[in-house]
Amino acid sequence: MSGARSSSFGGKHVFVAAVFLLLALWPLVSGEYGADLVAKLMIYAILAVALELLVGSTGLVCFGQAAFFGIGAYAAVLLAPADNAVPSLLVALPLSMLLAALYALAVGALSLRTKGVYFIMVTLAFAQMAYYVIHDTELGGGTDGIYLYVKPVLGPLDLGNGAHLYGFIWASLLLVFAFLALLLRSPFGRALAGIRVNEQRMRATGFSVYPYKLAAFTISGAISGWAGFLFAIKDGFVSPELLSWHLSAGVLVMIILGGLGHLRGALIGAFAFSLLQEFFKSEALLGEAAKHWHLGLGLVVIACVAFMPRGLVGLPHQWRLRAARKRDKHAPDTAEDAA
Repeated sequence: MSGARSSSFGGKHVFVAAVFLLLALWPLVSGEYGADLVAKLMIYAILAVALELLVGSTGLVCFGQAAFFGIGAYAAVLLAPADNAVPSLLVALPLSMLLAALYALAVGALSLRTKGVYFIMVTLAFAQMAYYVIHDTELGGGTDGIYLYVKPVLGPLDLGNGAHLYGFIWASLLLVFAFLALLLRSPFGRALAGIRVNEQRMRATGFSVYPYKLAAFTISGAISGWAGFLFAIKDGFVSPELLSWHLSAGVLVMIILGGLGHLRGALIGAFAFSLLQEFFKSEALLGEAAKHWHLGLGLVVIACVAFMPRGLVGLPHQWRLRAARKRDKHAPDTAEDAA
């Protein structure tokens, strides 16, 4: 049993290492469009693993993750020097994460006093408040959005260069993934797992669960702000849609599709969901049917949830179980063999 667990544990590490190696080598074999697409998918993966910290690891279903993402994106543009001077990455990125974390801290301090569907609705309400502040005021350019003309640099690293930007997004995803993996294996992460399984029992054992949940909420918001910052730098443009509930819902579908309770599930789900979107939107592949891409995407997501209850990350386990049942079914009866 311990050998099987060790093999499974090692297989997970090999899979994650292979994914990051493939992502690192991807620009060498893809064109400019392919590298740009994968860069966008990696940004969504950062946002997905940030939400996984709340939903899969702590049991907090947040429906306002896009607010922190959008705040990080808008901060990257609004905090850029007014005289078009080149901003420093060491200043722009921490400030974007700080603003997203502060809003997450404020939202979490209030919303974590509720539970269940009320928590979901309160986080959605705060996200919509941030959306309408950006959408209906001149703070962020209103519905037209705003452009980022000069991108940050750090020594020889120039995020205006496509290759440099891709490498920085890849390194960001790697750092976030490694940080969250270590965090979840720490005593803090074990406490979050205990809260997810049985919050009442955690309270009975002497844990004050509120600070743990608030810390997880704030960390998730800061990482989402990091993802938003990268999105603004990549596109050079931000709009209120970055804070809409549609994005929050999409990220939630990503981690469910990949498999809740696993960081690698959030990683897989982000890529799978985004690639499915690109496939069903492609007129070159689907012709006129691409105009109704929501229908095709919805049907595929429903099928995945129905036939893969553990998500994409649970497929190997399902296949092993199926193979074991087949072996047991076709195994000869030992008594008959002896006869």
